[in-house]
Amino acid sequence: MATSSLGRGLSSLIPGASNANYWSGDTAHKAGERIERIPVARIVVNPHQPREHFERQGMEDLVASIKEHGILQPLVLTETPRGYELIAGERRLRAAKLANLKDVPAIIRSATNQQKLELAIVENVQRQDLNALERAKAYQQLIDDFSLTQDAVAHKVGQSRPAVANILRLLHLPADMQAAIAEGKLTEGHAKVLLGVSDSKARQQLFKKILEEGLSVRSVESEKQTSVRGHTRRQADVETKAREARLRHALGTKVTIKPAGKGGNITIHYSDAEELEGIVRTVEGR
Repeated sequence: MATSSLGRGLSSLIPGASNANYWSGDTAHKAGERIERIPVARIVVNPHQPREHFERQGMEDLVASIKEHGILQPLVLTETPRGYELIAGERRLRAAKLANLKDVPAIIRSATNQQKLELAIVENVQRQDLNALERAKAYQQLIDDFSLTQDAVAHKVGQSRPAVANILRLLHLPADMQAAIAEGKLTEGHAKVLLGVSDSKARQQLFKKILEEGLSVRSVESEKQTSVRGHTRRQADVETKAREARLRHALGTKVTIKPAGKGGNITIHYSDAEELEGIVRTVEGR
């Protein structure tokens, strides 16, 4: 996958430095950046952070690791008049607070609001920390707040334009389905199948079945096809009944239509010879 300069990870921020010496206290190689230990109390979270959900067990594991080994990869911060604002590393910051650390290793750098969001997205995407809905919201924020095109967003975060477009489609799902994605009850694969169901009632029924039966994506595809065929048959039945009613009104008698393949049969019912003659006259237009 092709990546931009923002997509090479935090090592790209300090050329030539390794993870092991990120927080040695030496001056950073890149002009305008430095590495320091910063008091946790002076760090505020990034308002552009795309991540909304933090898995409990994973957080507990990280806290245990930090207590044992410390923070091996520094946070990325920008300095503000009130202290420091987090650019990347919110999960590590949360874990550091839970581990009762007084300070954390951090790279201090300058960044615009757009760069803060881009870096936060890139870090989380690379670590696979963002769920599909969080990525969709983050990409949409880049488009809305910074007037970027889908192509520009794709370049910034190291994704293809179709991949960005597909993720953004998740925002068209109803709120309950979006919530299920955020909670991990619905995968991106499930969501893509649901997006392919145009009938809202059928989509909701399929969504409910996924949650109740824990269907795999392949099973959902099969259910979708069955649902679509069923919907098509029901729609055809409705149209057939409507045509029967029109003929019944025109001929003044019971009419039955039985589709068969591309054709079918029309049965016109009559009770006696007089009614039959009336039907014939109507058809002849007399």
